[in-house]
Amino acid sequence: MTNNNSKSNLVIALGVSLGGFLFGFDAAVISGVTGYIVPEFSLNDLQLGWVVASLTLASALAMLTVGPISDWAGRKSLLQVTGLLYAISAILSAIAPSYTLLVLARMVGGLAVGSALILAPMYIAETSAPRNRGRMVSIQQLNIVLGFSAAYFSNYYLLSLSQSSVDFALEMNLESEVWRWMLGVEALPAILFFIAMMFVPPSPRWLMLKNRPDQARKILEKIHPVEIAKVEFEKISNSMGAPERKLPLAELFAPSLRKVLFIGILIAVLQQITGVNAIYFYATSIFEQSGVGKDAAFAQAVWVGIINVVFTLVAMYVIDKFGRRPLLLIGVIGVAASMMLTSYGFHNATYSLSQETLSSIPELIVSDELVNMTQNTYSSDVEFKRDLRMNMGEELYTIHQAEIIKDSIKMNPILILVGILGFVASFALSLGPVMWVLLSELFPNWIRGLAISAVGFINSTISFLVQLAFPWELSNLGNSLSYLIYAIFAIIGFILLYKYLPETKGKSLEEIESELVG
Repeated sequence: MTNNNSKSNLVIALGVSLGGFLFGFDAAVISGVTGYIVPEFSLNDLQLGWVVASLTLASALAMLTVGPISDWAGRKSLLQVTGLLYAISAILSAIAPSYTLLVLARMVGGLAVGSALILAPMYIAETSAPRNRGRMVSIQQLNIVLGFSAAYFSNYYLLSLSQSSVDFALEMNLESEVWRWMLGVEALPAILFFIAMMFVPPSPRWLMLKNRPDQARKILEKIHPVEIAKVEFEKISNSMGAPERKLPLAELFAPSLRKVLFIGILIAVLQQITGVNAIYFYATSIFEQSGVGKDAAFAQAVWVGIINVVFTLVAMYVIDKFGRRPLLLIGVIGVAASMMLTSYGFHNATYSLSQETLSSIPELIVSDELVNMTQNTYSSDVEFKRDLRMNMGEELYTIHQAEIIKDSIKMNPILILVGILGFVASFALSLGPVMWVLLSELFPNWIRGLAISAVGFINSTISFLVQLAFPWELSNLGNSLSYLIYAIFAIIGFILLYKYLPETKGKSLEEIESELVG
C-alpha cells in the first residue's frame, strides 16, 4: 500500500510539473530565435529585449493574481487553463507576421508561465509528505531544466535540418522559416499537459480551505499511507482556523510575517539579479560573442541544457539530506566565481577586422571607414561593435555579426564556456530548485497563495528587467562589465543569506509556521 501511494504521489508531481517543462522550453527556445527575428523585423536592442522579456512581464502580472485566484477556483482548474495558454502562445508565435504580434503572442505564453511557476510548486507542496517534500517540489525545477535542454536540442536539430537538403525539410520551408518552427513545436507538449491535468485530484489543503474535509481526507489517503494521511489531516485541520478568508494585500505586512516575507523576497530577487535568465534566454548569442560562430554556439547551448539537468538531479538527491541552506550558500558562491571567470575571459579579448572578412560579405560596400578599422586593434567590444554598426549599417551587421566576431576576436572561448557552464551548474544546484521549495514552505497555509504570488511577482519583475536590459548592457557596458555586475550581486546575496536564511529540512509546513511565524 505504501509503495502504491508513493508512486501515486510521484506520478501526480510529475504530471503537474510538466508546466515547468513548458516554461523551460518557452524560455530557452527564444535563444535560438533572436538571430533570425532581428533582421526579419528590423529590431533594435530595446525591441529585441522586449521580444525576449515580454514573456516574463506577463508572467509577473499572472503571478500577482494567480495565487488568490487559485484559492477561489482551485489549483487544478487553473493548471488546465495554463496548458491551453501555452498551446495558443506557441501557435501564435509561430505565425506572427509582425514584431507587435510576436510580442503579444509571447505575453500569452507569459500568463501561462507565471501561473505554472506559482501553482505547480504550491500544489506539489500541499500534496507531499514532509520527509520527501523538498524532492517532490524539486521535480518542478527538474522539468524546467528538461524544458531548457529540450529547447536547445530542438533548436540545434531544426538548424541542422534547415541547412540540409532533406525532402521534408524543404517541404516545411525550414531554410527561411526555421525560427517559426522553433517556436511552434511547443504546442505539442502543451496539449499533453492540458490532458494530464484532467487526471490529477484537487489539492487537499485547498479542499480544507473550502470546508470540504471529507474529500480532503480521501485524497490524502490515496496519495499517502494511512498513518501519514491521518497525521497530515490533523495538522492541516489545526492550522486552518476559519474555512476561508478574504485576504487583503496588507495582511502580508503583518508583524508576524515580516521575517518570512523578507527571506522570501531576498531569495526571489537574488535568483534573478545574478543574471540567470540573461544566460538562459540569450545562451546562443552569448557563445557567438566568444567568437565560436553560429553552429558551434547552438551546439554549446545544448551543453547548457545537459549541465542544467545533471546538477538539478544532484540537487534533488541531496536537498532533503543536506538541507536547503547549505545548497544555497555553496551554489551562490559558485555563481559569483563563474561570472567572474566569464568577465575575465571577455576582459582579455581583442578585436581586429581583416580585409578578408570584409570581402566575404558580397553585399557590403567597403567604405574608407571600414578600411580604417582594419588598421586598428580594439580592446573594447563596445567600441568595436559600435564602429561596425556605424560603418556597415545595422541590418548587415546584425546578419553577419557572428561570422565577423568569429574572424575578428582573439580570446580563449573555453573560459567563456567553462564560466557559463559553471554558472548553470551552480544555479541548478541551488537558486533554481531551492527557491521554489523554500517559497512553498515558508508561508503559512492561510496566506500561502497570496504570499507566493506577491514574491513571485517580484521575482518575475526582476527577471523582466534583466532580460530587457541585457542587449543594451552588451552594447553599452560590454560583456566583461555586464558579467562582473552579476558576480557582485551574487556576493552581496551570499552575505545576506548567510546571516538570515533558516533551515526547513524535514519539518512539516505547520512546524515551520510555528517556528518562523508563531
